[in-house]
Amino acid sequence: MVIAEEPVRELSVGDPEVKSVTSLQSAVTPEVFDWEDRLSRFSDWSKVLGAVARIRRLNRKEKDNSLSTLQEQKEAEKHIVRSVQRQAFPQEIQSLRYSSRVKAISKICSLNPFLDNEGILRVGGRLRNAEVPDSIKHPAIQPKDGHLTRLLISYVHNKVQHQGRGMTFNEVRAGGYWIIGGIKVVATHIHRCTTCRRLRRPVEEQKMADLPKDRVEPSPPFTFCGMDCFGPFTVREGRKEIKKYGVIFTCMSSRAVHIEMVDDMTTDSFINALRCFIALRGPVQLLRSDQGSNFVGAKNEFREALKELDMERVQVFLAKQQCQFVMNAPHSSHVGGVWERQIKTVRSVLSSIIQQSSGRVDAATLRTFLYEVMAIVNSRPLTTVNLHDPLSPEPLTPNHLLTMKCTAALPPPGKFVKEDLYIRKRWRRVQYLAEQFWGRWRKEYLSSFTSRQKWHTPRRNIKVGDVVLLKDEEAPRMEWPLAIVIETIENDDGLVRRARIRVGTKHLDKEGRRTGKPSILERPIQKLNLLLETK
Repeated sequence: MVIAEEPVRELSVGDPEVKSVTSLQSAVTPEVFDWEDRLSRFSDWSKVLGAVARIRRLNRKEKDNSLSTLQEQKEAEKHIVRSVQRQAFPQEIQSLRYSSRVKAISKICSLNPFLDNEGILRVGGRLRNAEVPDSIKHPAIQPKDGHLTRLLISYVHNKVQHQGRGMTFNEVRAGGYWIIGGIKVVATHIHRCTTCRRLRRPVEEQKMADLPKDRVEPSPPFTFCGMDCFGPFTVREGRKEIKKYGVIFTCMSSRAVHIEMVDDMTTDSFINALRCFIALRGPVQLLRSDQGSNFVGAKNEFREALKELDMERVQVFLAKQQCQFVMNAPHSSHVGGVWERQIKTVRSVLSSIIQQSSGRVDAATLRTFLYEVMAIVNSRPLTTVNLHDPLSPEPLTPNHLLTMKCTAALPPPGKFVKEDLYIRKRWRRVQYLAEQFWGRWRKEYLSSFTSRQKWHTPRRNIKVGDVVLLKDEEAPRMEWPLAIVIETIENDDGLVRRARIRVGTKHLDKEGRRTGKPSILERPIQKLNLLLETK
């Protein structure tokens, strides 16, 4: 039987029955190891040296275990320095391989650089004949920018226990490194160091605010007031010794003062003092005060007594008198300097008067003393420009407006007739004296507030998210609590001088869990120490 062979068919190009096969060819190229990129993941110089030392040990062709750990660290350090220099100074290294100097336009030309036997770029300098180690005579050059330079400075800064710029910079030089612009780089690192900020950074400040309108506009006496409390004073009632307190009201424009005595710091006694003040001095449109815990001159028992005040009842009483009650931020006594300074004056005068009646002061005597002090303080000159000029007019005092009288009775100048005693004439004289007071007040007193005594330039505003330290006068600096800014309060000039912060608790239970809730506080920036800035 003969089997016929089938003819071999030719496959046409593009036949759908034919499966196409694609051949791919891949080429393996060696990866270029970017030291700066890989090592940027580290945050400690010692860990960088350890990681590079282990990599070099694993990549060593011949297993050589004769090197000690210290030698491996030194070799890793040299390798890191060479890698950083190749990226920072490629043109200088290329020039030194073919000639003995770099171009004059190079930023390291003044250092007379050279390449040593290990390929490290070093400072030539003028210490070749000095009997010091080679690392000090010819330190390795490092760029001022770069993550590894920052790690090196951080390592040295921690080594010298966060000392100042000079000690840190000298330790960098002693370690065999020459950082371009090293002083500024070290200073920048110290400025950003959280530990140094916690140890030495001053509290925040801002440009001094403009004076409020109620301090620069003429107004009837005690229309706009600042209020504060002071004391306690010990008086005798029979055989008992009890404590009394004083409340001072300061006119914001004329700087006159009014003092009332209160038996205790209860709300009823405080409201009674306000009623006496308003009954004598007339209605008040605006009353400013600090918040109780930061009253100047208050002792521990005074602070405890202030807690008994019900400020809501006080505000309700003042609302009925159509008076706006404004309280400063807690712990910001500098904001109320216009009345805080008067307390110091009152205490100075009062101490001198009480000393004359030591051990014999009762409640009535103390009230009399307070009124005498009020009269003395209101007779003080508001300006001192013309005090030494015999031809100048009499110095301006608050009593010129309150009583239309001076401290000492002087004979009236000029010639007067009987008609001057009429009511109309007296009214015109009072109006004339009032106009004279406010005219001199604008020229002599108001102009003295033009310049700022301190805080002249605007600073960075505190921002939401900033981490700060809350200044505590009664605790060491290292025990100031950490806080985070949750809200800022801007003034009309766009500058932040107050902020609300959230302070965490440090109290732990037996199982190590935090107890209590974070506190929300409002503080002036003068009580905050900035640690970490938000971006």
